[in-house]
Amino acid sequence: MTKKTVLTSEGLKNLEAELEELKGVKRREVAEKIKIALGYGDLSENSEYDEAKNEQGLIEARIAEIEAILKNVTLIDSDNISTEHVQLGTTVKVKDIEEDEILDLSIVGSKEVDMAQWKISDESPIGKALIGHCVGETVEVEAPAGVFKFEILEIGRLA
Repeated sequence: MTKKTVLTSEGLKNLEAELEELKGVKRREVAEKIKIALGYGDLSENSEYDEAKNEQGLIEARIAEIEAILKNVTLIDSDNISTEHVQLGTTVKVKDIEEDEILDLSIVGSKEVDMAQWKISDESPIGKALIGHCVGETVEVEAPAGVFKFEILEIGRLA
């Protein structure tokens, strides 16, 4: 049975844009690299050809991966997300009690994780620990980097 992939509307748009870029621009670019490399002659010692073929393989693998994801996607409807408790599709403002630091996290599916934007997976240790909790609760998280304590300050919907 194929696992459903949960995405936000933004995540879906990003994947569709990446697929379009790969199928159009990237395929043409790598085809041109292969064509140029073939002009160099003997393929047995042609590193440019080998490199271009490897790049082509990576592009085709990513295209296949995205197409498989898109066939089994479940879209998060942010309009129907409750902000009573933390769940997939919510934003969470938490206070790291040890560091006395405020963090704004977004709980997303595993295909949308972006730590630079504090988008964490519902399957991550922090995501799993926060899910189901409400504003005012303190949550203890066991993560590879140690044990963390977070106080939930606010819960909102993903934009």
